[in-house]
Amino acid sequence: MLTRNDGTLNVTRLSALVDQIAELHKNGVSVVLISSGAVASGRSEIKPDKKLDAVSARQLYSAVGQAKLINRYYELFREHHIPCGQVLTMKENFGTRGHYLNQKNCMEVMLANGVIPIVNENDTVAVTELMFTDNDELSGLIASMMDMDALIILSNVDGIYDGDPAAAESKVIREISDGKQEKFSFIRTGKSQFGRGGMLTKCRIAQKVADEGIAVMIANGLRDNILPDLLKEHSAVVCTRFVPSPKSVSNVKKWIAHSGGFAKGEVFVNDGAREVLLRTDRATSVLLVGVTRIEGDFEKDDIVKILDGAGNQIGIGCAEYDSEKARARIGNRSVKPLVHYDYLYIDG
Repeated sequence: MLTRNDGTLNVTRLSALVDQIAELHKNGVSVVLISSGAVASGRSEIKPDKKLDAVSARQLYSAVGQAKLINRYYELFREHHIPCGQVLTMKENFGTRGHYLNQKNCMEVMLANGVIPIVNENDTVAVTELMFTDNDELSGLIASMMDMDALIILSNVDGIYDGDPAAAESKVIREISDGKQEKFSFIRTGKSQFGRGGMLTKCRIAQKVADEGIAVMIANGLRDNILPDLLKEHSAVVCTRFVPSPKSVSNVKKWIAHSGGFAKGEVFVNDGAREVLLRTDRATSVLLVGVTRIEGDFEKDDIVKILDGAGNQIGIGCAEYDSEKARARIGNRSVKPLVHYDYLYIDG
């Protein structure tokens, strides 16, 4: 959405979005902007003397482009007399509770002082398997971390279609609730031309965030005045809305829910434990009496995945023991839980 066909930054579109965000800001809406565009900005600024590999090119373009991009945002927001600030992050910054809370505090201080945080992945150093899938994944993490009322994901189409968006008979799915469309089997898996993700990633992130009680909208960022129109009461804007779950999810569990990529171990439970954990009528911890085996090496407070006997993930949580102590206590009824309910997130 922010790039032209040649991969360079679409400054006209950027300016239009800033105008809309400024309108929301002046009406008392707290906004955190998760923005791509650093690589595109750098690509239009510098021409390498020789062909670079993909990693080196990304590092070069992002290093130059990030400075250019944030300066562009600074100038555009300054026209509205609104200060903005840059927050560069990496996926591993969400892997520990301390780093997670540091980021949260930084953005809370910015918002409290009328500053709009502009968040992007630090592409100059995030070049490993720990990169975000794309900024849709990052936006889900930020929305959850900041306990936002809504997450708006802007694309170059009107939302999720029930078929090929290019086909005349395809229609936008206006609302998704209770995870009824969680398989999203009708979505094409292709990625955006200059991005790393696609609509399938958007849907998965949107469903997870909605399950945590946050409303999510996937809409067309190329439409004029899309942001203010989306937030109007009884808005008629064509988009896909994910209805937020009414259940309450603690901030700790929201962090855990998005920490699967940092799991240090896997805990397998028997069928009886699986049934108990999946019950929704009461809170249940992962007890060692129901554990059949443990894989991986982890320390106390590390993230671990909870799986059934077939290897299907049930949930994710923080371990109360290190892996050595946990293995030694498998089957024991009289010890404290391996994962306490307060630090356990059950999928779905």
